[in-house]
Amino acid sequence: MSRAIGHPGALLMLAFDHRSSFAREVTGADEVEGSEAAVVEAAKRMVYDGLASAVERDSASDLGMLVDEQYGSAVVPLARRHGITVAVPVERSGRDVFEFEYGDNFMAHLRALDPDMAKVLVRLNPEGPSSDNELQLVRLRGLADELRPAGYGFLFELLVPPTERQLERCGGDRLRYEREVRPGLILRAVAMVQAAGIEPDVWKVEGVEDVEDARAIVELARDERRWEDVACTVLGAGAGDERVEHWLRVAAAAGFSGFAIGRSIWRDPVRRQLDGELDRGAAVELVRDRFLHFAEVFRSAAPR
Repeated sequence: MSRAIGHPGALLMLAFDHRSSFAREVTGADEVEGSEAAVVEAAKRMVYDGLASAVERDSASDLGMLVDEQYGSAVVPLARRHGITVAVPVERSGRDVFEFEYGDNFMAHLRALDPDMAKVLVRLNPEGPSSDNELQLVRLRGLADELRPAGYGFLFELLVPPTERQLERCGGDRLRYEREVRPGLILRAVAMVQAAGIEPDVWKVEGVEDVEDARAIVELARDERRWEDVACTVLGAGAGDERVEHWLRVAAAAGFSGFAIGRSIWRDPVRRQLDGELDRGAAVELVRDRFLHFAEVFRSAAPR
């Protein structure tokens, strides 16, 4: 059954679909199996329980999560029963050029978990290698063409890493690139995706410093109101609280629908539990409290 484009209303998501990086946080290795995989799965369950506790505290129906099949499949049915919007990644972890995690079988894996949305993480710089950009867009168009008729939403996480030349023009200053150059590149990348016939329901983009830049992203993503229910969410990039809070306030003021924050919420509780500083219950509470803190920052900055 085909679905309309967009995700109406707010969407505040806890992102813990990280695979290699999450395993590395927990075990020190990118790839694990057996008993070590069980430890990673237990850490993911702890993070999920923090979100479930947030749902019990927060009566809003706008909460969601990103979680992977590899280590987090057990929590997907639990989340659905809690009314949490679920997005599952279909990209292979850690690749510079988008690849499907399960090759041509990605739809079978998606149907087995039956989330609300499929999620992709795509590194796309308009001034990057054109052959890589074109290959990614062809693959993503094929994905988009399969998702909508099957009734699944499409969450598109867009990262725009700098090219060497772009970084050189900023004197090697990554923060200067992020503030002065990246907002315009995000707009160009969104336009490239749309020109390829790809219309995500939800965009997950890197934070920008100014409300005007954020508003331009929203307007373009919604194609000048052609798709007025398309949602824009801001990611946390593992940044510290002060920077994440600034991005949230800018995004909320510009009309973003919410956020999809991961490491900035769960990394500290996971580490402190592993180090024995927190027991499991306290770690769950810390995940909950950090998620609800960012939710309050975003909601309080949104236009009334």
